[in-house]
Amino acid sequence: MRFGILLDHQYAKEDDVAQRVPELVSFVETIRDLGFDSVFGIHHYLSSLRTLQPLSMLARLVDASGSMQIGTGILILPLLQPVHVAEEVATLDQLSGGRFVLGVGAGYRDEEFAAFGIAKDERFRRMVESLDVITQLWSGEPVTHDGEFFHLDRAELSMLPVQQPPPIWMGANSPFGIKRAARLGYPWIASGNVKRNWAVGNLGLYREELVAAGHADEDRVYPIHRDLSLADSREEAIELVEQYVRRSYGEYAPYGLDYFETMFEEFKEKSFFFGTPDEVAAKIDDFAAAGFNHFVFRVQWLGCPIDVSRSILERFAHDVMPRFRDRASVAPAVATA
Repeated sequence: MRFGILLDHQYAKEDDVAQRVPELVSFVETIRDLGFDSVFGIHHYLSSLRTLQPLSMLARLVDASGSMQIGTGILILPLLQPVHVAEEVATLDQLSGGRFVLGVGAGYRDEEFAAFGIAKDERFRRMVESLDVITQLWSGEPVTHDGEFFHLDRAELSMLPVQQPPPIWMGANSPFGIKRAARLGYPWIASGNVKRNWAVGNLGLYREELVAAGHADEDRVYPIHRDLSLADSREEAIELVEQYVRRSYGEYAPYGLDYFETMFEEFKEKSFFFGTPDEVAAKIDDFAAAGFNHFVFRVQWLGCPIDVSRSILERFAHDVMPRFRDRASVAPAVATA
């Protein structure tokens, strides 16, 4: 069983980002020292919030991250040129000594696609073709590619990654997208807001499709994002963070995702890992029984004091994580493709 943290490096427009950066570095050092396995960044352009771009930010965090995996959870790949991504990820993999995970997704915000002059209905085809180009480039061989969107003539990267290749995870929020990830052989990242039965049912769908496509479903990573809060009672755990979680999810409304506000109570009951250490451990056991084995938690939200986030991290590391670390089972290897 592996545990990671999804950093929330988005800040209110009036916030002082110059103060938040050293705070973020210190926070990652805390994550490292508490024994977590991974740390991930998020990605958006033209956001209503001050958003540090993930590849630059992760380069800053390499030294603070120790031996943890670092990566994107997720990078909006259709907006980017694959040669650029291949070189950047190879560089980050070198800087980290072979610890980088490229999490990708198709994106959903109209404003981003319009700004880049990319048709939104092309995003899935662009993502798949980009991954094909990137993985070819990482091989170190000259790449000639004549596709729908990208064209290369014996292109050869100047920097190769340590890992051959770095792991690629794929985010998807629909059964069709989940099947796509399975057919391509990439681990599917389940989103933090999806309800328990939806996540478990679609993991079963993913694994069936994975096998049908000729990929083994053993010794693979099955990651999932979850919002996490811990206290002496479930009520206290909710009260500790609810105002900040509501504020963060409220930022989705301008992008046509107002259900994050209207369905918040349902998410709180069926999606978030809020509760006592015993209750959270039971939730992990439940999801682990279904097959999930890399839990990536969010413990930061808009306006949440960093000391509150640290207290949740520490409570989890001391009161929950040892229950799973002490088990005889060995964490599965990370699948790359």
